[in-house]
Amino acid sequence: MARAAVELLGWELQEAYEDLRGCVDGLTDDAFFWEPVAGCWTVRRRDDGRWAVDYPEPPHPDPAPFTTIGWRLVHVAECKVMYHEYAFGEAKLTFPEIDSAHTAAAAIAQLEAGHAMLVRDLAGLDDAGLEKLVLTNWGERWPARRIFWTMISHDAHHGGEIGALRDLYRERVPSGR
Repeated sequence: MARAAVELLGWELQEAYEDLRGCVDGLTDDAFFWEPVAGCWTVRRRDDGRWAVDYPEPPHPDPAPFTTIGWRLVHVAECKVMYHEYAFGEAKLTFPEIDSAHTAAAAIAQLEAGHAMLVRDLAGLDDAGLEKLVLTNWGERWPARRIFWTMISHDAHHGGEIGALRDLYRERVPSGR
Protein backbone atom coordinates (compact mmCIF):
# COMPACT_ATOMS: atom_id res chain seq x y z
CA MET A 1 0.00 0.00 0.00
CA ALA A 2 1.59 3.31 -1.12
CA ARG A 3 1.58 5.81 1.75
CA ALA A 4 4.27 8.40 0.97
CA ALA A 5 1.76 11.22 0.38
CA VAL A 6 -0.37 10.15 3.35
CA GLU A 7 2.68 10.22 5.61
CA LEU A 8 3.74 13.65 4.36
CA LEU A 9 0.24 15.07 4.83
CA GLY A 10 0.14 13.50 8.29
CA TRP A 11 3.39 15.16 9.25
CA GLU A 12 2.21 18.56 7.92
CA LEU A 13 -1.18 18.18 9.61
CA GLN A 14 0.49 17.44 12.93
CA GLU A 15 3.05 20.25 12.63
CA ALA A 16 0.41 22.88 11.85
CA TYR A 17 -1.78 21.58 14.67
CA GLU A 18 1.05 21.59 17.21
CA ASP A 19 1.89 25.20 16.31
CA LEU A 20 -1.76 26.17 16.77
CA ARG A 21 -2.06 24.13 19.96
CA GLY A 22 1.00 25.91 21.36
CA CYS A 23 -0.70 29.25 20.72
CA VAL A 24 -3.59 28.33 23.02
CA ASP A 25 -1.66 26.75 25.89
CA GLY A 26 -2.63 28.53 29.09
CA LEU A 27 -5.47 30.46 27.42
CA THR A 28 -7.78 32.01 30.01
CA ASP A 29 -11.47 32.72 29.62
CA ASP A 30 -10.70 36.43 29.97
CA ALA A 31 -8.37 36.30 26.96
CA PHE A 32 -10.82 34.01 25.12
CA PHE A 33 -13.54 36.68 25.31
CA TRP A 34 -11.30 39.79 25.11
CA GLU A 35 -12.58 42.26 22.52
CA PRO A 36 -9.64 44.34 21.29
CA VAL A 37 -11.96 46.60 19.26
CA ALA A 38 -15.63 47.52 19.41
CA GLY A 39 -18.08 45.32 17.56
CA CYS A 40 -16.07 42.08 17.58
CA TRP A 41 -17.60 38.82 16.56
CA THR A 42 -17.31 36.42 19.49
CA VAL A 43 -19.02 33.42 21.06
CA ARG A 44 -22.44 34.27 22.50
CA ARG A 45 -25.31 32.60 24.28
CA ARG A 46 -28.27 32.21 21.93
CA ASP A 47 -31.89 32.80 22.87
CA ASP A 48 -32.34 29.03 23.30
CA GLY A 49 -29.55 28.94 25.93
CA ARG A 50 -26.97 27.27 23.70
CA TRP A 51 -23.82 29.02 22.50
CA ALA A 52 -22.71 29.92 18.97
CA VAL A 53 -20.09 31.97 17.19
CA ASP A 54 -21.34 35.17 15.58
CA TYR A 55 -21.77 34.33 11.92
CA PRO A 56 -24.78 35.71 10.10
CA GLU A 57 -26.48 34.06 7.20
CA PRO A 58 -25.20 35.20 3.78
CA PRO A 59 -24.54 37.74 2.56
CA HIS A 60 -21.72 38.22 5.05
CA PRO A 61 -20.52 41.72 5.81
CA ASP A 62 -17.52 42.80 3.77
CA PRO A 63 -15.23 43.28 5.48
CA ALA A 64 -16.27 40.95 8.26
CA PRO A 65 -15.97 42.33 11.80
CA PHE A 66 -12.82 41.66 13.78
CA THR A 67 -13.02 38.42 15.76
CA THR A 68 -11.98 37.47 19.29
CA ILE A 69 -9.52 34.74 20.19
CA GLY A 70 -12.52 32.70 21.28
CA TRP A 71 -14.28 33.13 17.95
CA ARG A 72 -11.17 32.10 16.03
CA LEU A 73 -10.46 29.09 18.25
CA VAL A 74 -14.05 27.83 18.16
CA HIS A 75 -14.17 28.42 14.40
CA VAL A 76 -11.08 26.26 13.86
CA ALA A 77 -12.37 23.53 16.19
CA GLU A 78 -15.83 23.44 14.63
CA CYS A 79 -14.43 23.42 11.10
CA LYS A 80 -12.36 20.32 11.97
CA VAL A 81 -15.53 18.63 13.19
CA MET A 82 -17.52 19.66 10.12
CA TYR A 83 -14.84 18.69 7.59
CA HIS A 84 -14.63 15.27 9.25
CA GLU A 85 -18.43 14.96 9.43
CA TYR A 86 -18.99 15.53 5.71
CA ALA A 87 -15.86 14.01 4.19
CA PHE A 88 -15.61 10.91 6.38
CA GLY A 89 -18.63 10.83 8.70
CA GLU A 90 -22.40 10.73 8.44
CA ALA A 91 -22.79 14.13 6.70
CA LYS A 92 -25.72 15.12 8.91
CA LEU A 93 -24.46 17.70 11.43
CA THR A 94 -25.07 21.38 10.68
CA PHE A 95 -23.43 24.42 12.27
CA PRO A 96 -26.69 25.58 13.93
CA GLU A 97 -26.88 22.22 15.74
CA ILE A 98 -23.51 22.75 17.40
CA ASP A 99 -23.54 24.10 20.95
CA SER A 100 -20.29 26.06 20.63
CA ALA A 101 -17.62 25.82 23.28
CA HIS A 102 -17.80 28.91 25.48
CA THR A 103 -14.76 28.51 27.68
CA ALA A 104 -11.12 28.33 26.72
CA ALA A 105 -10.80 24.81 28.15
CA ALA A 106 -13.87 23.51 26.31
CA ALA A 107 -12.73 25.05 23.02
CA ILE A 108 -9.27 23.49 23.38
CA ALA A 109 -10.87 20.12 24.14
CA GLN A 110 -13.04 20.43 21.01
CA LEU A 111 -9.97 21.40 18.98
CA GLU A 112 -8.13 18.31 20.23
CA ALA A 113 -11.11 16.05 19.51
CA GLY A 114 -11.56 17.46 15.99
CA HIS A 115 -7.88 17.05 15.23
CA ALA A 116 -7.90 13.46 16.49
CA MET A 117 -10.81 12.64 14.15
CA LEU A 118 -8.93 14.01 11.14
CA VAL A 119 -5.75 12.14 12.11
CA ARG A 120 -7.77 8.89 12.25
CA ASP A 121 -9.41 9.73 8.91
CA LEU A 122 -6.03 10.24 7.27
CA ALA A 123 -4.56 7.10 8.84
CA GLY A 124 -7.31 5.09 7.18
CA LEU A 125 -6.24 6.17 3.70
CA ASP A 126 -3.52 5.16 1.29
CA ASP A 127 -2.16 7.47 -1.39
CA ALA A 128 -4.84 6.39 -3.88
CA GLY A 129 -7.49 7.14 -1.25
CA LEU A 130 -6.33 10.76 -1.16
CA GLU A 131 -7.78 11.16 -4.64
CA LYS A 132 -11.22 9.82 -3.68
CA LEU A 133 -13.87 12.52 -3.97
CA VAL A 134 -15.44 13.38 -0.62
CA LEU A 135 -18.20 15.75 0.40
CA THR A 136 -17.87 19.19 1.98
CA ASN A 137 -20.53 20.64 4.25
CA TRP A 138 -21.56 23.08 1.49
CA GLY A 139 -22.12 20.30 -1.05
CA GLU A 140 -18.97 20.38 -3.19
CA ARG A 141 -16.91 17.26 -3.75
CA TRP A 142 -13.16 17.49 -3.27
CA PRO A 143 -10.31 15.00 -3.44
CA ALA A 144 -9.74 13.84 0.16
CA ARG A 145 -6.23 15.33 0.11
CA ARG A 146 -7.77 18.80 -0.22
CA ILE A 147 -9.64 18.33 3.08
CA PHE A 148 -6.36 17.77 4.90
CA TRP A 149 -4.50 20.50 3.05
CA THR A 150 -7.30 22.94 3.90
CA MET A 151 -7.08 22.01 7.58
CA ILE A 152 -3.29 22.44 7.52
CA SER A 153 -3.67 25.89 5.99
CA HIS A 154 -6.53 26.73 8.36
CA ASP A 155 -4.52 25.79 11.46
CA ALA A 156 -1.51 27.79 10.28
CA HIS A 157 -3.58 30.85 9.34
CA HIS A 158 -5.71 31.06 12.46
CA GLY A 159 -2.90 29.89 14.73
CA GLY A 160 -0.84 32.89 13.62
CA GLU A 161 -3.78 35.20 14.25
CA ILE A 162 -4.42 33.74 17.70
CA GLY A 163 -0.73 34.02 18.58
CA ALA A 164 -0.67 37.70 17.59
CA LEU A 165 -3.87 38.40 19.54
CA ARG A 166 -2.43 36.67 22.62
CA ASP A 167 0.63 38.93 22.34
CA LEU A 168 -1.62 41.98 22.13
CA TYR A 169 -3.71 40.75 25.06
CA ARG A 170 -0.58 40.28 27.17
CA GLU A 171 0.69 43.78 26.30
CA ARG A 172 -2.64 45.63 26.54
CA VAL A 173 -2.76 48.73 28.71
CA PRO A 174 -5.31 48.25 31.49
CA SER A 175 -8.03 50.90 31.49
CA GLY A 176 -7.44 53.74 33.92
CA ARG A 177 -3.70 54.01 33.26
